[in-house]
Amino acid sequence: MSQSRSNYTPRPMSSATSYALGGVALALIVLIVFLAFRWSRDEPDVRNDGYGPVRDAGVHAVLQPDGVVVLGKQDAPKTIDVYEDPLCPACGALERVYGQELAQQVDEGKLAVRYHYVNFLDPKSSSKDYSTRAVAASECVAEAGSGPVYSKFHELLFVSKQPEEGGDDLSNEQLSAVVRDAGAPESVVQCVASGAKVADAKAHAKAAMDDLNARLDGRAATPSVFDGQNKIDVNNQEWVVELTR
Repeated sequence: MSQSRSNYTPRPMSSATSYALGGVALALIVLIVFLAFRWSRDEPDVRNDGYGPVRDAGVHAVLQPDGVVVLGKQDAPKTIDVYEDPLCPACGALERVYGQELAQQVDEGKLAVRYHYVNFLDPKSSSKDYSTRAVAASECVAEAGSGPVYSKFHELLFVSKQPEEGGDDLSNEQLSAVVRDAGAPESVVQCVASGAKVADAKAHAKAAMDDLNARLDGRAATPSVFDGQNKIDVNNQEWVVELTR
């Protein structure tokens, strides 16, 4: 019995089809290159890379009654206001790019920073209260008074340890580990782990949001940086330098 043979013979791909597929592939490559170039242009290079957070022990952190944290030396000639949410990706980008440049200006006594923390991104966190708890941790650290420790914690909070929106965030226990890594004493670690300042942080964050809305005519957004009453354009890569001229 002879084996049956298939009568199907594959047809060669036409030149037109080959050209069409080649065109699609080329278009995809161009698109990928364009997007990669655009992505690389979206965030400028890190300023003063290698300096790190504040290092001068003469820099102090002060927790004010309204929850605002002031970082700097007492005789700094200029103080700016920075509004941030701990879960805000753009705030993380601001700190990643300009944090070290700001730290050097603070160390040199040319600038002090008032940090105002808001929590409008709480609903975007998996715990639904991450921003508030991170603000509470920040208040615990600031209350201890060390500028270098606070600056290191702030850098960890917004850059290397910042969760993604909708992803897993940090528990109080994990936040307390970040505080320990920043060099805070055990009393501060326990303040964070216990959530001792969460209720205060929630009230302070609301007050900060009301203040930001008032400054921006009801269009609050983070990060927002102010020199007095003037909002700073942080898309200008020289904004830190220009503040201290």
